[in-house]
Amino acid sequence: MTKPRILVVDDEASARSGLAKLLGQEGYEVETAADGLLALEVLAERTPALIVTDLKMPNMDGMQLIAKVRETYPGIPIVVATAFGDISSAVAAMRAGAEDYLTKPIEFEALLLIVERSLERSQLAAEAENLRRQLRTRDHDGLEGLIGTSPPMQRVYAMARQVAPARASVLITGESGTGKGELARALHALSPRKTGPFVSLHCSALAESLLESELFGHEKGAFTGADKRRIGRFEQANGGTLFLDEIGEITPSTQVKLLRVLQEKAFERVGGNETIHVDVRLIAATNKDLLAEVQNRRFREDLYYRLNVVHIEMPPLRLRGSDVVVLGEHFLRKFARENHRPTTELSPAARAKIMAHRWPGNVRELENAMERAIVFTEGGTVEADALPFEAAPVTFEGIHIPGATLGEIEKYAILTTLEAAEGSTTRAAEILDISVRTIQYRLHEYGVATNRTKT
Repeated sequence: MTKPRILVVDDEASARSGLAKLLGQEGYEVETAADGLLALEVLAERTPALIVTDLKMPNMDGMQLIAKVRETYPGIPIVVATAFGDISSAVAAMRAGAEDYLTKPIEFEALLLIVERSLERSQLAAEAENLRRQLRTRDHDGLEGLIGTSPPMQRVYAMARQVAPARASVLITGESGTGKGELARALHALSPRKTGPFVSLHCSALAESLLESELFGHEKGAFTGADKRRIGRFEQANGGTLFLDEIGEITPSTQVKLLRVLQEKAFERVGGNETIHVDVRLIAATNKDLLAEVQNRRFREDLYYRLNVVHIEMPPLRLRGSDVVVLGEHFLRKFARENHRPTTELSPAARAKIMAHRWPGNVRELENAMERAIVFTEGGTVEADALPFEAAPVTFEGIHIPGATLGEIEKYAILTTLEAAEGSTTRAAEILDISVRTIQYRLHEYGVATNRTKT
């Protein structure tokens, strides 16, 4: 049985080929790259199970490569090789996200031991995360990588379960940071394509010429710098799912080419004539109002309807009620493990502060806040002062949050949610996960006329 694929990155040809030969003799499938930039090209085409990299290299060194890999491929373990006596560089690499390190000259037995141990830890971590996802789904706490029990999220879960087995394209909309990428992964994991590849691309991060090359690949000599053939994301995703984030940012000419792939399931690489056929399910996401973009002639109407066969809206965090606390504690546990801190929980004051915050950056902002909170917490409880945002300076009919009582926070939550729900007590009750009768009773307490609200 073939062992996992390993990517060896080193600017010294002899070291690179020597490690590749030795690892190959042990049954590993090995690919090589002479620097970090070339390594990223290999990663874009074939994802390895582990990376062994030198730290000092031209063009892009090992530390820069670690940062890029952690950003785009967070699950791949990285082993760094450093000169004997330069342990400080290895420590810095470990802090940046490397799994382990070796000193040069590399002892092959030590390398094999570290590779096997790193791969085993990676597999155990993947199995543990898969088990946690299954348990959350079983206990109705979430769906695959998504967490939360609020009514808005339950509606998302129900639709995801219904559409995941289909081949239809899905358009996910919602504010930045709401978890559109996680929903795309959940749809893939619940689909018959789950054993196939899941490939993602952030469309707004690339210029038009580079975006087309990333999507469709290119032939050798297609443009300056194209010194070899490269397959694109559509080919990489063949038999699986392609997730295109920020689809509203692509240019009109790219829209035309994307429409053709959706209609004909075929395309040509940039600079090539060969027609390539693929079987790919497309999931797209945007924080824009694509229908308004169509009406303003900035987005093709025919492409919009091809993408929007099924539409799922991800709710903003401020409308997910107590999910914000559940998510916050999930992130605290995650960062406590990563930073070797004791199991951490939120104090009542910290919970109130989190509930009162509007979270304009949504789940992404919450995750960053919890990571910082772990850094500034010594014991097992996160206090309100450790949270990296000011208490919400919101006043509603004399209620000032922060420092408010729980009753005042409840009043603020009900009245602002009712406002967001355009006066519908039924909708507000769903968002807050309480009964309509409770809202009506509280409104009577607050002196708010119920005849001004809609059911």
